[in-house]
Amino acid sequence: MERIDCVIVGAGVVGLAIARRLARSGREVIVLEAAEGIGTVTSSRNSEVIHAGIYYKAGSLMARMCVAGKHALYDYCIDHGIPHRNCGKLIVATSAKETERLESIRAHARANGVRDMQILSGAAAGPLEPALNCDAALLSPSTGIIDSHAYMLALRGDAESAGAAFAFHTPMIRAIARAGAIEIEAGGSAPMTLECRLLVNAAGLDAPATARNIHGMPEALIPTAYLAKGNYFSCGVRAPFSRLIYPVPEPGGLGVHLTLDMAGQARFGPDVEWVDRIDYAVDPTRAERFYPAIRKYWPSLPDGALMPSYAGMRPKIVPPTIASQDFVIQGPRDHGVEGLINLFGIESPGLTSSLAIADYVGETAGPY
Repeated sequence: MERIDCVIVGAGVVGLAIARRLARSGREVIVLEAAEGIGTVTSSRNSEVIHAGIYYKAGSLMARMCVAGKHALYDYCIDHGIPHRNCGKLIVATSAKETERLESIRAHARANGVRDMQILSGAAAGPLEPALNCDAALLSPSTGIIDSHAYMLALRGDAESAGAAFAFHTPMIRAIARAGAIEIEAGGSAPMTLECRLLVNAAGLDAPATARNIHGMPEALIPTAYLAKGNYFSCGVRAPFSRLIYPVPEPGGLGVHLTLDMAGQARFGPDVEWVDRIDYAVDPTRAERFYPAIRKYWPSLPDGALMPSYAGMRPKIVPPTIASQDFVIQGPRDHGVEGLINLFGIESPGLTSSLAIADYVGETAGPY
């Protein structure tokens, strides 16, 4: 049986950031990934937005990790030459009732440590985005966009430079927690058995199922997994915006918003579609509900401009009846299993938060 210090299950953006953090601290690391490469699931099916940290519950892990992670991510992008743009975001109010809510959104953001938000009148927002229709807007200067694939490649490179190894096509089948060590059975074309001192479950959508395959992990502390599909539509015409455009949030979600990729192409979404199985096909008819929502802030959106693009799955650990969730990062103090750290419900802003989450896991793991 091969013995190694740390095993990380999952090579998404969070698993990669953790691998980098632990390897750079001098620990021996191997990453097990069931797929053929890095970031093939949730990490490659998101909006690639660097979030400011506006909406999350004050004091929550999401709020804390997002704000800290945002600053770390911008610095990392600059240091590593990763394509990104600090383009900013406008949260737009298109009615007097929505305008009244902007101050409460800004106050909530301030409580989370986001202190650069600015309320603009419709007249002041107009010169920034001439095609925009709004009564007023809230400017978030620290929101941005990133080339997520380039970011993940950089994380992998840093991890490997520090000695981490990757095993692809290698799912974790089961694990047994023993005193001072965890025995892992990995499958794939080259099955292996490993023994490690630290096991980090960063399996994303599969994190609850992975935890259930760890003998000794208390079942009652493993959340139920739910799937919330997010559909995106691309735009067949050039959108005349240089910033991200979000409506004032509505009950149950952030509304249909406009984001940009690094080439300046617009996409709309994600919406929220609760499903019971993973399916990445985008139903073209869902565009029917996108048009009226978008035209509230972009009245000149042409008919037929929206085209199905892609979909992603949010790793939810709460049912549709609960409006929001928080990241759950469990260490031995939480579940009593020595050498095990579980990460559950790492949905958006997981990419923005990834470096901060990695630091949190490193601190939870303790000194080598």
